[in-house]
Amino acid sequence: MAGKSSKAAAKPKAEDAQPVLLSGGNPQIAKGYGEAPIQAYIAAMPGWKSGLGTRLDALISAAIPGVRKAVKWNSPLYGADEQSFFLGLHCFAKYVKISFFRGAALDPLPPGPSKQKEVRYLDIYEHDDLDEAQFTAWVKQAAALPGEKM
Repeated sequence: MAGKSSKAAAKPKAEDAQPVLLSGGNPQIAKGYGEAPIQAYIAAMPGWKSGLGTRLDALISAAIPGVRKAVKWNSPLYGADEQSFFLGLHCFAKYVKISFFRGAALDPLPPGPSKQKEVRYLDIYEHDDLDEAQFTAWVKQAAALPGEKM
């Protein structure tokens, strides 16, 4: 019986598995509500994006005490409740996109236009300086508006 081993090959444990990065580098994270899926997403963001994700999450959490958090469609979402969200994040190959779902009502407007009338975007690249005061002001304004049902 040469060549056969009585020991089975060790299988990786589920908790040891790293999230898959989808095309463009966006982490594939299971749908979930609360802090744990958000932190799993942030930890899986590749390279410099993870530090940015940590910073954005902290700014959002400080601006909106009790903010609701979820990961759906492989994107962190922030809202007033589990069904209505005002902001989402998504990793792309060279930047992180912040989506303000009612961004057309923010003052001043976030710089990125959308094909959707109410949505505005903020794209952050590796060497960009994040204007934390402006971002926080947008978050507070966005949270005060009706959220997007998802």
